Amino acid sequence: MTRRHFLLLLSVLLLASVAPAFSQDSILGFTPSSAARQIKVEEKFKAIPSPEEARRQHRVFTAEPHLAGSKRNNDLARYIATQWRKQGLEDVVIHRYDVYATAPKRASLEMVAPIAYRAGLREDAYDADPDTKNPRVSSAWTGMSISGEVTAPVVYAHSGNPEDYDLLRKQGIEVKGKIVLVRYSNPYSYRGFKALTAEREGAAAILIYSDPAEDGFKKGKVFPDGPWGPESHIQRGAITYDFMVPGDPLTPGWASVPGAKRIPLEQAASAPKIMALPLSYKDATPLLQNLGGPVAPAGWQGGLPFEYHLGGEQARVHLKIEMDNSIKPYYVVEGRIRGSELPDEWVVLGNHRDAWVFGGVDPSSGTASMMEMTRALGQLKKQGMRPRRTMIVCSWDGEEVGLTGSTEWGEQFADELRKKAVAYLNVDEATSGPNFDGSAVASLAPMLVETSHSVQDPSGKSLYEAWKLSATQSRKDGKDEREVTDTNLADTRIGSGSDHTVFLNFVGVPVMGLGFEGSYGVYHSMYDDFYWMNHFGDPGYRYHVLMSQLWGMLALRLANADLLPFDFATYADNVRQFVAELSKGKDMSQLDLKPMLDEIQEFENAGKKLDGAVQQALASGKVDAKLAAEINAGMMQVERNWLNPNGIPGRPWFKHTLYGARFTYAHLELPGLTEAVEKQDWATARQQAGILRECLEMNIRLVDQLSARIAAR
Repeated sequence: MTRRHFLLLLSVLLLASVAPAFSQDSILGFTPSSAARQIKVEEKFKAIPSPEEARRQHRVFTAEPHLAGSKRNNDLARYIATQWRKQGLEDVVIHRYDVYATAPKRASLEMVAPIAYRAGLREDAYDADPDTKNPRVSSAWTGMSISGEVTAPVVYAHSGNPEDYDLLRKQGIEVKGKIVLVRYSNPYSYRGFKALTAEREGAAAILIYSDPAEDGFKKGKVFPDGPWGPESHIQRGAITYDFMVPGDPLTPGWASVPGAKRIPLEQAASAPKIMALPLSYKDATPLLQNLGGPVAPAGWQGGLPFEYHLGGEQARVHLKIEMDNSIKPYYVVEGRIRGSELPDEWVVLGNHRDAWVFGGVDPSSGTASMMEMTRALGQLKKQGMRPRRTMIVCSWDGEEVGLTGSTEWGEQFADELRKKAVAYLNVDEATSGPNFDGSAVASLAPMLVETSHSVQDPSGKSLYEAWKLSATQSRKDGKDEREVTDTNLADTRIGSGSDHTVFLNFVGVPVMGLGFEGSYGVYHSMYDDFYWMNHFGDPGYRYHVLMSQLWGMLALRLANADLLPFDFATYADNVRQFVAELSKGKDMSQLDLKPMLDEIQEFENAGKKLDGAVQQALASGKVDAKLAAEINAGMMQVERNWLNPNGIPGRPWFKHTLYGARFTYAHLELPGLTEAVEKQDWATARQQAGILRECLEMNIRLVDQLSARIAAR
């Protein structure tokens, strides 16, 4: 060996010793030759998205307020359609849905006793950010509030959850006919659940304010000097009861296409029947200072520099709200890149377009990332690299009001989606900071973790390494003692609150959710804008680019895989965890779970057997096209088999037996069974356990049949 060869070998060995342990020379679902081609495609794809173009697109979407149903939002739908056609997407269409929509007319709030005070209900402008002076920014309002007028005493009800009203009753305070003042996020619960709870308690109205303990100066520097909410920031939002039925309240379970049948408003389960208004803590302060009544418990005290009281008699306010709640058109933009070999297998991607104001993070960061992703996919297509399966990209409308556009589209095409959809990949907010949050149904979680190795985080690490570090810190901060491993890195507890809901819970399509998070205290306010993103969220638009890369690569892997990368053994292990969590700390003597656990074990065994058969078939280097089509169709059917056509008791729209959502939007596993157990309704619990066992048995048979079919090839 010459000295030159020795030095070359030494350098190779040294490089190998510091290289990451993960080497991307194989990909789940691909034969070796297909993986080699895929890696080349991905390298070309990743090189296309740019920070400059992401920033340019972000400015387009944040230039003006664009509420669902507004002219600006409709103009942006046409803009997206035009851009997609230029980028090379095919079959670009704009779907119209006529829905029961919401918009403000005017609102006023005055304290009439013990002092006179009129709330401003507007956010302060700052010279540093010209967008805050835009005259088209709305004052405070809540989507789907009813119109009305009332003068009544104010009661402070903490977070407005049921247990808060129990405490008030113990203090001798009733809220019937009164106005309740509650705060966001302590602990988190969706404002619609707060409104429903207040409605059920007989309250005349609900005021929801942002306390600085949650998202203001108690967290750090406030806008425009920091990412947290200033004293006048207002968290707008809807109170639609979409945890009962998402989408258009008047067409529950079917699409609100023009001319669709509608139910009367009074029969709409998701339509609130209470007045609601959001407040800044600037406007809430005089109310809190003058409530009187008993001192609030220590856990109810907030970040303002005075003692909080419960109220009930002393403070009285006059509230007047006028709304425009009526039928309006919402528009969903759809574009495709038709599959070269399997055009009737669909990979669906989506982001919502509508915002409460400018939507710097929510949703315009996601929209800008989507536009860069589609530009890159279009360029690949123009270079002759068309995906094997069809890719469908959608810009949803009305997500903020009730997950409306995605729900209507999903209901309209439910039958086709159940036959053709491989998966749905959702991005709501692309980034408010550097910490990746990736969620997936358990069968897709390994694929998400694998793909994270193949993109680089702006920190210089792989996304996988950065994700693992931030997840470890997050668990440490949350006093979670679980070690972060590949098997629990992705979040497989999926609730509601975004556009994946119709796909998972109604249609039975596997879903993923992607986002980067950070310090973000201006949610749904005027200050969530272009300035905020450029100073705090993602100043270099590097995480926007990373999202475009990751989102597109996941879609390309699903679109190009020889055999779809579903891991049903992992799914089975997750279902076992769901059952363990259901049983923890409860007397389950009324319900025998052993037969279900036995079947979960059978499902895991079947999943492992299929994994081995798939890996062997892929390693052989070639999979017969007819066999692949049969196996892929079977694997797609597994998720559909978790659906119960009758739905969850009391909420028939939600049909998935494994995944659901609480009224707070929080995740709810084994929803029908869990809710019955929590109510100690053992007859219903046994019925729901039986339904779940039937689903398990169906999937055990199906997965075993797929393994046998591969073995017989």
